[in-house]
Amino acid sequence: MEKLRLALAQINTTVGDFAGNFEKIKSGIKQAGKVEADIVLFPELSICGYPPEDLLLKPDFINANQTYLEKLIPLCKNLTAVIGFVETTDDIYNSAAVIQNEKLCGTYKKYLLPNYGVFDEERYFKRGINQAIYSLNEIPFGISICEDIWYPAGPPENQAFNGARILLNISASPFHEGKILERERMMTTRAADNVAVVAYCNLVGGQDELVFDGSSVIINERGDIIARAKSFDEDFLVADVDLAGIFRQRLRDPRRRKSRFESNSALAIDTIPLQKIKTDIKKIHPQTIIHPHRTDIEDIYSALVLGTRDYVRKNGFSKVTLGLSGGIDSALTATIAVDALGNDNVIGVSMPSRYSSDHSKSDAQQLAENLLIRYEVIPIETVFQSYLDTFQNLFSDTKPNEAEENLQSRTRGNILMALSNKFGWMVLTTGNKSEMSVGYATLYGDMAGGFAVIKDVPKLLVYELCSYRNQSGEIIPNNVLVKPPSAELRENQLDTDSLPDYEILDAILKAYVEEDRRFDEIVDQGFDEAMVRRIIKLVNQNEYKRRQSPPGVKITSKAFGKDRRLPITNRYSII
Repeated sequence: MEKLRLALAQINTTVGDFAGNFEKIKSGIKQAGKVEADIVLFPELSICGYPPEDLLLKPDFINANQTYLEKLIPLCKNLTAVIGFVETTDDIYNSAAVIQNEKLCGTYKKYLLPNYGVFDEERYFKRGINQAIYSLNEIPFGISICEDIWYPAGPPENQAFNGARILLNISASPFHEGKILERERMMTTRAADNVAVVAYCNLVGGQDELVFDGSSVIINERGDIIARAKSFDEDFLVADVDLAGIFRQRLRDPRRRKSRFESNSALAIDTIPLQKIKTDIKKIHPQTIIHPHRTDIEDIYSALVLGTRDYVRKNGFSKVTLGLSGGIDSALTATIAVDALGNDNVIGVSMPSRYSSDHSKSDAQQLAENLLIRYEVIPIETVFQSYLDTFQNLFSDTKPNEAEENLQSRTRGNILMALSNKFGWMVLTTGNKSEMSVGYATLYGDMAGGFAVIKDVPKLLVYELCSYRNQSGEIIPNNVLVKPPSAELRENQLDTDSLPDYEILDAILKAYVEEDRRFDEIVDQGFDEAMVRRIIKLVNQNEYKRRQSPPGVKITSKAFGKDRRLPITNRYSII
């Protein structure tokens, strides 16, 4: 019978946690055995975690990765496991180990190494040249790693041209808005174009700025989804694939013959036979699940929750604290923190000044009550006045400006960091992407902390996320959603005193920061030329601030940090 049972172990690994990752892989192998899977996949570099970055420059790290691979080999009995690891021969490779019946049968070395956006794989790995396919019970299958399958003429195409009926891809593909559907459309195209089953196993979990969404899938040769794993959660996906029709369909499709003849990648490759196993007699019949897609706003919120949870916990913290100003940014950050860590592990701190409005204080308290979190009030008036007295002589001949305003923000940052030092709480900052873009944030003030939860969330999206979270019951007070945003660092201050309306600001920032559009292109979208010039100048001159900000969850196509890298000292400008 031309059937195989595939299992995808979508696990949440931690970079460098060899023992912890080993236990997760071991558990996945055991679960695959229980459901009588013929082949089980694990994500890219699952033994060491992804991305390991400059840890790959440490020989002991690479050796530890090899040691744990060897520990896994005896566990693979009566099945075939494909496990991501760092392979070392003449150089180091991003590889997949093929293990069957307590034997390492071969490896696949990643062929296409991404070196753009958040990826730096050419810094570390050598490109693989092996293109072997494997045969299990005379059913040929190919293996590829992440980027290899994103190109129509990549290794999976060559594997299919050489007879592979199943294309297995192990991956660590990070999330951004719209990525899940984009990736799935690509996978279904590869399956249909190559007339092959595609099984795609993706990593899940947070690693510094990156969040991996999972969303693993199994797709038949017609491009139909036959199984889909959960998004933003560990999962174990199982499906039986019937391969009998693939050969017939290929015979009826002469386009493949022509494509193979014309393709430069259609090179003959070796087929490695694996030991035969019984695939037709199964006592267990697991349910095949197709988890539904969710909306973009659900995915973004889930990414923020997962990224926050993993960053805090994987870095050894259990509790977090943040300033509650009564504004929308701190409200969203606190809500995400509670959903990520539980209300017992979040401490909100109100730090009112002489400029804090009554509604801001009451809104902050109401939010804390709605979230059921510990709530502390620490007024900053005494400390702020002490600062003013200290600078009285130096500032006597000047008009009050941002210096006095930012003393309040820096006082609050000092208070939160003192609480962090005393009680071991990680400080969450609350600035959004719109503010960070133009420098509407205070160094060593509201930028002081360990993790910037909404650093990559534009202001308008902040409002959307709050409205989404309130759909299941009002958590964020309605007054927070409707009042004009304000830093409240001087009398009657509003964000619009310093910035354009966020509808305009966010659109300009998207065009300039995320899309890298020219000055005239942005103006041609209908924006005031002077305004565009001003915003671009603010973005450029605040690179030094952003470089000193904490990491935050990437949710847009281009985030500050690993994704968008510009020199601080830089006189180039498009204006």
